[in-house]
Amino acid sequence: MNFNEHLVHGRLIKRYKRFLADVKLDNDEIVIAHCTNTGSMKSCLEDNAEVYLSPVDDSNRKTKFTWEMIKINGDWVGINTGNPNKLVFEAVKDGKIEKLKGYTEVKREVKFDDSRFDVMAKNETETCFIEVKNVTLKEENYALFPDAVTSRGKKHLKTLIKVKEQGMRAVMLYIIQRMDVNTFAPAKEIDPEYSKALKMAYKKGVEIIPMQAKVTPEKIELVKELPFEI
Repeated sequence: MNFNEHLVHGRLIKRYKRFLADVKLDNDEIVIAHCTNTGSMKSCLEDNAEVYLSPVDDSNRKTKFTWEMIKINGDWVGINTGNPNKLVFEAVKDGKIEKLKGYTEVKREVKFDDSRFDVMAKNETETCFIEVKNVTLKEENYALFPDAVTSRGKKHLKTLIKVKEQGMRAVMLYIIQRMDVNTFAPAKEIDPEYSKALKMAYKKGVEIIPMQAKVTPEKIELVKELPFEI
C-alpha cells in the first residue's frame, strides 16, 4: 500500500482525548493531528518521537492532518488503524497473502448477520469472510492484541464462528505494523475475555493469520506471516 500524498514530518508533543495529537512540524509549527487509534497505544507512544502525518484536504474536517506512524527504537510503527484494511484488500485482490490466494471477487465492508466484516473474498468454490485488526502492542518479542478491552472485537469473533458454522471460510487477520517482534499472541492480561473468545473461535475453525508489515514514509508492505500462541 503506497501513500498517495507526501507525508509531513514532525515530532510528537502529546496524544490526548484518544483522537488527538499535538505535533511540532520541522518548520516549528504546532498542529493538531487526528489519531484513528482508539486503544491505549501502549508501547508505541514516546514524547518527542519522530512522526509522520498525512495532510487532509477536507473542509469538513477540523483537523488537517492524520497521524500515520511513529518511530520507536529506531523503526517505524504504523498507528493508523484504517491502513490495514486497505492493505489487506489490495493484498487479497493481488494474491499476495499465501493462505488467501485464488479469489476472483474481493469486496470491502460486507455485512454478515449483525457484523460488518472488513473483507469478503469469493471464487467458484468458496466464500471467505476476513476481519482485520491493527496490532501495535509489543511485549518482549511478542506482538499482542488488543491494547485495551474490546467488546467489538469479541463480537466479531462470535460472528466469525457463525460464518464457519454456515460452511464458509472465516479468517481473523492481524496486521502487525512493526518489525521488532516475531510472535503473535492475544493480550491475556489486558482483555482475558477476548483471549478466551479467540481460543474458542480457533477451536471452532476460525483461522488466525498474523501478518507482519514493514512501515515506511513511502509505503506499508506485508513482509511475512508470524507464528502465534493462544
